[in-house]
Amino acid sequence: MCVSRLAQPLTLLLVLAALAGCATSTAQQPRPRGPDHYYATIYGPMPDEMFPLPATDISKVDPRFLRQQAPYVTHEPPGTIVIDTPNKYLYLVQNGGMALRYGIGVGKAGLEFAGEAHIGRKAVWPRWIPTSDMVAREPERYGPLAGGMDPGPTNPLGPRALYLYQDGKDTLFRIHGTTEAWSIGQAVSSGCIRMFNPDIIDLYNRVPEGTRVVVIQAEPPMSAAMPPADAPIGTAAAGAPLSF
Repeated sequence: MCVSRLAQPLTLLLVLAALAGCATSTAQQPRPRGPDHYYATIYGPMPDEMFPLPATDISKVDPRFLRQQAPYVTHEPPGTIVIDTPNKYLYLVQNGGMALRYGIGVGKAGLEFAGEAHIGRKAVWPRWIPTSDMVAREPERYGPLAGGMDPGPTNPLGPRALYLYQDGKDTLFRIHGTTEAWSIGQAVSSGCIRMFNPDIIDLYNRVPEGTRVVVIQAEPPMSAAMPPADAPIGTAAAGAPLSF
């Protein structure tokens, strides 16, 4: 059968359109994604620290616990730190219904702090001393360290610590760094609030002594728009370093 001269260009156009469709379909295939450049930067190595810090391993942590700007409706004034223990978030309240949100690790059941306090002291690469309660609870683990541990990469407080005070007295609860990045988003500590090392450094630089801190143990009614934290990814490795 012969094809008319009019049909020949039409057939060619149809073939070209089909090939173009295939090319478009191929171009739109999703590409494998590497680490987000923003997070690779803010959680990258910090060689200028007193004790140089390697890049933070965020591969085992749910992305919701990475530092980010987030909507947050609260009656607390800007500059206040609100610790949402159930959802494992620390908010630094900002203007306009927004906050800088950090993921945190919190105390195990029965070891939590609740209520209001203020930052009574700040420390760079702090020395760590286990509390008498910690030594009594786990004498084999903490007894040998009752005299304290010098600053350094293995110190459980990490590179910065914010000390919570009430009525001029140290509550013995701190906001600090951690040697266990996988634990952010979990309830595993001995009562204190732990953060990624780059995050505690960032928060340390943003807040002065005297900053008001509100620690919530029940679900906060004014943050109902915030999604609850699911069980985070990752577990403790055998022989994990000291936690606090």
